[in-house]
Amino acid sequence: MSVSDSKYLPVVALVIAVFLWASSFVVLKIALAVYDPMIVIFGRMILASLCFVFFIPTFRKQKFQKGDLKWLLVMAFCEPCMYFVFESHAMIYTSASQAGMIVATLPLLMAVSARFILGEKLSRKTLIGFVMAVIGGIWLSIYGSSTEASPDPMLGNFLEFLAMCCAVGYMTILKKMTAHYSALFITAFQAFMGAIFYLPLLALPTTVMPTTFHPAATFSIIYLGIGITLGAYGLYNYGMSRLPANQTTAYVNLIPVFTLIMGWTILDEKLNTMQFIAAGLVMCGVILSQDNRSRKKSELI
Repeated sequence: MSVSDSKYLPVVALVIAVFLWASSFVVLKIALAVYDPMIVIFGRMILASLCFVFFIPTFRKQKFQKGDLKWLLVMAFCEPCMYFVFESHAMIYTSASQAGMIVATLPLLMAVSARFILGEKLSRKTLIGFVMAVIGGIWLSIYGSSTEASPDPMLGNFLEFLAMCCAVGYMTILKKMTAHYSALFITAFQAFMGAIFYLPLLALPTTVMPTTFHPAATFSIIYLGIGITLGAYGLYNYGMSRLPANQTTAYVNLIPVFTLIMGWTILDEKLNTMQFIAAGLVMCGVILSQDNRSRKKSELI
């Protein structure tokens, strides 16, 4: 069996992707402390787009199946376009840890979408794993304390939830598009569309153009553009193309855990005993949700 055919490769790709996504909450917080949200988002989009410039000759040979272009545009509009609008503003009002916890709602939202739109089935074991993971995410949120960096956590968390709704649209369409297009092409399409979408927003009167150079904030934008927009999305798109949508989204439940750990070590956000227990519950739920027998009719619900 070749490395590319390994059943573990999509799993490794998904774990790395969610780890990178978790780090984005911390890094985004650093960037937004200095630069306007529109500057940060456009910066990451244009950097990711530049990374794909060398692949343009290959992409030009890509043939679109009838009706797919409109779905690719809707997918990109959901994420990265509207997703980052909500998430960047959410990070102004809430902490990195709390925003990461809200992501725990995504798998259940996606599970409903996958069942009714994609026609995927859920086993009882997978559903129990989802419930465990979401309970763990809520538990993390309950025991998370507010900080000076989160002036209005309720508003911030609501904006992050809206971002999750956009993510559901993205992931639902993505699963269908991976049947026709490579993960590399889809990731590049998202980056290009994101850059085009945010370019005119720089002209908004509310957008504050940078007047100073801040090394940490600038590096954060570079990391978001290359490490997250290019790396995390590319790895997740690959994992999504190899596994059922209801399984790939289960890995998203690891984001609150990774975010809390990085918030603790980088932003000095403290973890208490109850949060450690809740983090363990999230991970157990993710492991349980990976039910290899989920396709057997006897276990489908």
